[in-house]
Amino acid sequence: MDVLIKGITSISWQMLVMWAIGALLIYLAIAKDFEPSLLLPMGFGAILVNIPFTGVLGEHGPLSILFNSGIANGELFPLLIFIGIGAMIDFGPLLQNPFMLLFGAAAQFGIFFTIALASLFGFNILDAASIGIIGAADGPTSIFVATKFASKYLPQITVAAYSYMALVPVIQPFAIKLVTTKKERQIRMKYKASDVSKTTRILFPILITIIAGLISPDSVALIGFLMFGNLLRECGVLERLSTTAQNELVNIITILIGITIASTMEAERFVTVDTLIIIGLGLVAFVFDTIGGVLFAKFINLFRKEKINPMIGAAGISAFPMSARVIQKMAQKEDNQNFILMFAVGANVAGQVASVIAGGLVLSLVPAL
Repeated sequence: MDVLIKGITSISWQMLVMWAIGALLIYLAIAKDFEPSLLLPMGFGAILVNIPFTGVLGEHGPLSILFNSGIANGELFPLLIFIGIGAMIDFGPLLQNPFMLLFGAAAQFGIFFTIALASLFGFNILDAASIGIIGAADGPTSIFVATKFASKYLPQITVAAYSYMALVPVIQPFAIKLVTTKKERQIRMKYKASDVSKTTRILFPILITIIAGLISPDSVALIGFLMFGNLLRECGVLERLSTTAQNELVNIITILIGITIASTMEAERFVTVDTLIIIGLGLVAFVFDTIGGVLFAKFINLFRKEKINPMIGAAGISAFPMSARVIQKMAQKEDNQNFILMFAVGANVAGQVASVIAGGLVLSLVPAL
């Protein structure tokens, strides 16, 4: 009874807030189906680590051990999940329309805009860069960069990154409509299907790894693991390993990332004004990624006879394949005979590659500032 009374009297209002946040994440995961594989473990973990005198933290606590071995030392979990993501991706639509790489690059604008904005809010350059990477729309990249920079805001950055990824169907239509007209959203594009040879599919991940490594050496781990996963898929002789990477590996590492990140969501660290600012900056990053891609497509249209539906530019973020689906749904809402999915998928896949390279560039350039 004394232990129970001591526990109850040790509950702070910040802990109650974290319980509420954990409950909200669980609700969004179950009731709204928003990234349930990550939000549910993170939500439950947020409650778990904010129970007074919890035994899951500390030097010998299981969550602390997982965090130190899987994220803090070597960023193992984010890299392993990239193998699974790579095995899931079909680069065919991108290889059929290579110019979609431009939209993947343009849609990273929000990262660098948010880094500058975060600096104005008083965050040091390493924390500002970590916050800006939320705009990569890629949870593992956000975790990897924030960990490399030893940012104390890792839990806030992770929650923001995955929450906004889940909210792509809400955020992107709003941002797109801000900078497009109905007529622009109705633009039809002619898709010319072409075969992509097996040799091309095999060479692509190898060449991208080499090129990205030369441009941004710090991105080699990220892009290399992503492309290794894709090579498992495309080589044609490792179907069992490819299937394992896409399913068992991704599922296990996703669970571990979610519950492990929660180990850093202690009330004293999380319930702060800085958290609210970071959540707001993450939203800015996502919105400006979307707007940057759309405006770039509109700029390209100034010089093209066959116009591009500017919504394709918004698909250049890394939230694959959710963003491509959102763009197709918006196109059909404006014109039920408009099919731009394959273009959107190409831009979306390009965004996956571009976000990883952008993360590597930030790792290379920011420490020198």
